[in-house]
Amino acid sequence: MTISIDPITTSVIQHRLTGIVEEMGEAMLRTSYSQILNSSRDFSMALCGADGGLLAQAEHIPVHVGAMTWAAKEVIEYFEGNIFPGDVFLLNDPYFGGSHLPDVTVIVPVFVDGNCLFWTLNRAHHSDIGGATHGAYNAAATEIWQEGLRIPPIKLYVKGVRRDDLHRMLSVNVRHPRDFEGDLAAQTGSAKLGEKRLGELILESGTETVSAAMARILDAAEAQARAVIKTWTDGVYYGTALLDDDGRGNEDIAIRTTVTIDGDSIEVDLSDSDPQVESFINSSFANTQSAVVMTYAFLLDPGIAQNAGTIRPLTVKAKEGTVVWAKPGAPVTLCTSHCSQEIIEAIVDAIAPACPERAMAGWGKRFRIAIKGEDPRNGAPFIWHMFHARPGAGASSGGDGWHGSGEWHSAGGLKFGSVEVAEARFPLFFEHHEYRPGSGGDGQYGGGAGCELLLRLETASDCKVNTAGEGVRHAAAGRQGGRDGAPHDYRVRAPGGDIRVLKTKEEGVDVQAGTVFEVLSGGGGGWGDPAQRTLKARAVDEREGLPPYLGKA
Repeated sequence: MTISIDPITTSVIQHRLTGIVEEMGEAMLRTSYSQILNSSRDFSMALCGADGGLLAQAEHIPVHVGAMTWAAKEVIEYFEGNIFPGDVFLLNDPYFGGSHLPDVTVIVPVFVDGNCLFWTLNRAHHSDIGGATHGAYNAAATEIWQEGLRIPPIKLYVKGVRRDDLHRMLSVNVRHPRDFEGDLAAQTGSAKLGEKRLGELILESGTETVSAAMARILDAAEAQARAVIKTWTDGVYYGTALLDDDGRGNEDIAIRTTVTIDGDSIEVDLSDSDPQVESFINSSFANTQSAVVMTYAFLLDPGIAQNAGTIRPLTVKAKEGTVVWAKPGAPVTLCTSHCSQEIIEAIVDAIAPACPERAMAGWGKRFRIAIKGEDPRNGAPFIWHMFHARPGAGASSGGDGWHGSGEWHSAGGLKFGSVEVAEARFPLFFEHHEYRPGSGGDGQYGGGAGCELLLRLETASDCKVNTAGEGVRHAAAGRQGGRDGAPHDYRVRAPGGDIRVLKTKEEGVDVQAGTVFEVLSGGGGGWGDPAQRTLKARAVDEREGLPPYLGKA
């Protein structure tokens, strides 16, 4: 029986769902072990319906959330007829609904009166997942088996009982089992908290009322999305974005898209992108789907709920064997950053003529550094992922880009955390950490500034460093006549004074104790003709010591 439900009740339930995923995120933040989670917040929460369709998400990491419905659907399909209260599922495999191996997803079914009505999901980036190199980002990988431990859909808990043998198998395949086990426990606790809160909601409101509200929420989101799309100019549009290289000497790897707008529907076709490469810049199909959904969401009104209803007007096409849909076995670890960001750039590049006021300039790109060494204060091994020196955000028709906000695929969701806490937990000294003058692209609205960082390695012995990123050759793109942002410039200065430029994709770089990392991160792209920038805005730029980057238009 279908019941009638009023708008107020619908709104209350919608906000309850959002509150649940937000509370799950706070629980994760407060209970996780590793710096990458409890400081940088590289995790996301979601609630899905019985069919795996997205119902609610919190404002965590956009590239995570769009892919989690694929993880839920993989579990539903693989374990059909074998799903029970108390079960906890786990996966990370990009070819089984995951995005890349460091992102481990915990999935909990929510039963009401013997029926699975919902799923709670927690996706978190683990600091290490085994494989040939520390921190998972293996620039030398030519196949996924060199990137870490693959976890297809499995049951970690069966009817409330943990499978200790399986848990042990996972733990011994990572370099820092204490962090892994603590973070996994935090994920499980967070997902179980979501299960508890959904149960309370059902108890208070009733199954029929909640189900009716969810149907209405999805339909409303669809209607709102279609209303926005109808304001865009119909047509077929083409866009291209380039990756610097694949780490193998091949440059300008192209992401190409054809965007078709027809009334209140939109199709994004990435089939003409370059063939897959022997490098971790390839993307899994779930991650590519997420990148497209993320771009689409950026172009809609911010008040529209992000759920399965929102994406009903969207069709995504791609071709297996291309860099945006690699065949099983290809390495893909960098894909959540790059080529995700290039997928966004290509789509925005294409669609800009159809909705110029909504098409923002490019955000700065990711350039990750992972350091492995020994802490001389206690002799303990450590892996530190650099989230500091965030690049600048792109400008838009609404104003200047935000300084130091990070990359497009995370949209400010990744944090660099406290400098003092990082120094207390790791053998590091931050000599200098400020915004970078002359880095945000010039325009009517200027791109956000990147950062300057001088970071001293205070170990007693040498360390190993990996890099994984983009943005040295192709920086954040300007839009509507705005200038591109400044590119990255990453160097290491050895104690003897020798300087080495870091490439974007390197594995196993030997770094001496006392080395200083000299980091200049890229700025965001500018939006609009620089001649239209007001004198008042120019005066603010000068007063803050952040003049624009006057490079490539």
